[in-house]
Amino acid sequence: MRVHAKRAGALLGASLVSSQAMADWTLNMAPGVTGTSNEIYGLHMTILWICVAIGIVVFGVMFWSIFAHRKSKGSKPAHFHENTVVEILWTIIPFVILVLMCIPATATLMDMYDSEESDIDIKVTGYQWKWKYDYINEEFGYFSNTTTPQDEIYNRVEKNEHYLREVDNPMVVPVDKKIRFLVTANDVIHSWWVPAFGVKKDAIPGFINETWTRIDEPGIYRGQCTELCGRLHGFMPVVVKAVPQDEYDAWVAEQVASAERERELTSKDWTLAELMERGEGVYNTNCAACHQANGEGMPPTFPALKGSRIAIEDMNAHLDVVVNGVSGSPMQAFGEQLSEADLAAVITYERNAWGNDTGEMVTPKEVFDYKNKE
Repeated sequence: MRVHAKRAGALLGASLVSSQAMADWTLNMAPGVTGTSNEIYGLHMTILWICVAIGIVVFGVMFWSIFAHRKSKGSKPAHFHENTVVEILWTIIPFVILVLMCIPATATLMDMYDSEESDIDIKVTGYQWKWKYDYINEEFGYFSNTTTPQDEIYNRVEKNEHYLREVDNPMVVPVDKKIRFLVTANDVIHSWWVPAFGVKKDAIPGFINETWTRIDEPGIYRGQCTELCGRLHGFMPVVVKAVPQDEYDAWVAEQVASAERERELTSKDWTLAELMERGEGVYNTNCAACHQANGEGMPPTFPALKGSRIAIEDMNAHLDVVVNGVSGSPMQAFGEQLSEADLAAVITYERNAWGNDTGEMVTPKEVFDYKNKE
């Protein structure tokens, strides 16, 4: 009785859900914004209606047979064995149906795998837990991290419309251009997926998988990592911003100039205050998810930095951990992920935040020399 009461309560609750909440529900695929995604949608609908027709015929014959030959009408079961014509028919008809389904499916797959003659090449690298986009033709790249506030994650404030699907640096691409993605991973298997493009490709360490897209409409399109890749798998959103060509060209010029300015920061004379300000942002983006914003970590897996020996004693040991990571632990090597300025800033921040107050700082030049000495 208790189980039935719970079920009745669940049904009553569902019946009281507002129509506005139900409006977001959908029972079918959505057409995308690329030729490939629309081909996939068209193929899906074709196969769906073939299956519906088969279901109607099969269940129609079955229910008619049950009704017309029911026992109450005095029907007697027939006794027969084998029928060559019937066996030939139920072999040939499904074979013909499968061939008819295979033809458009094969054409769609061939189109999906044709990544030649691209206008733009972008290398997509999965990290635990973020994406890096390298624009091969323009020779610059950057990381894309989730920007969902911790207060939303821990239910201290109301979640926004794009909860866990917002990033600091979206991929920016032009519309009406063939864009080839070279997909790989730095650590474990990830999967880069944007449903509006009809693109989903596994990112596997040591391998490069190819896929492509050509976006028809400007806009912001969202996806996710769809391969279980660790503790923060759900915090690896994909955001792609498609813009007109002139806007894309202006953005590329800005990124190239920004990359050059970033390289120049290595030789800049930094103050402790400047490094602390920059380091706080770098820490919150790359380190806070594991070591917590207050530096207390989540022992034993993610040790505390507040008051820890690594952050208040040997500077070289601290540099080594941040640059090279710790083998066999969740601590990643950030030497290739962050610039010298960011590495110097985050190390300086960790040595002076949360009451550590060592007063010590490391400069980007020192980080550069340390990395090249190894």
